[in-house]
Amino acid sequence: MFGIHDLGLFVVSGILFNLAPGPDVFYVVSRSASHGARGGIVAALGIGTGCFVHILAAAVGLSAMLAASATAFTVIKYVGAAYLVYTGVRMALASGIGGDAAPAAAPPRRGHRGVFVQGFLTNALNPKVALFFLAFLPQFIDAGSPDKALAFASLGLLLDATGTACNMLLALATARLASGFDRGGRTRRLFSRGAGALFVLLGVRLALADRV
Repeated sequence: MFGIHDLGLFVVSGILFNLAPGPDVFYVVSRSASHGARGGIVAALGIGTGCFVHILAAAVGLSAMLAASATAFTVIKYVGAAYLVYTGVRMALASGIGGDAAPAAAPPRRGHRGVFVQGFLTNALNPKVALFFLAFLPQFIDAGSPDKALAFASLGLLLDATGTACNMLLALATARLASGFDRGGRTRRLFSRGAGALFVLLGVRLALADRV
């Protein structure tokens, strides 16, 4: 279909890519630990929605422009890095509110909305995801395919679907572990602080990184 080949290999490779430690995985884990399973699932859905930006970009050739233009790559890279640092600082500071004796309460509905938006931006503002799509997807599309844009879109949607499923399972597992080890919310706060620091490091690493 659309000149796509080795679909099984693509699915397996995509799952391994989605499970590799990175901003998306760490965001889902941190939100699952601090907001419970529902928060982690909302984070996974936000990331999956952000991935649509890269699917569209790959299908219409914007990722190719990003790869060809050093200026465009640098601008998006610094915007994404700044957002990761901002998110990390907010996570670290928010975990200290209320003191160590205050138990973690379930976030309100609008809190889940914020988790969704953060997940969306964490993925959408990462230029390395866009370049991964550009480098990875064409390997599974025949050079002579007359429907390359549809092939890109189909593979992108499949990658996004498997990634969202993996992140949801990760969210459920993390929430279960966190609830088993948590005592009075202390574990959640410590985890949020650690995850916030890790996000700051990821932002700095992205700012200093060259292209993939």
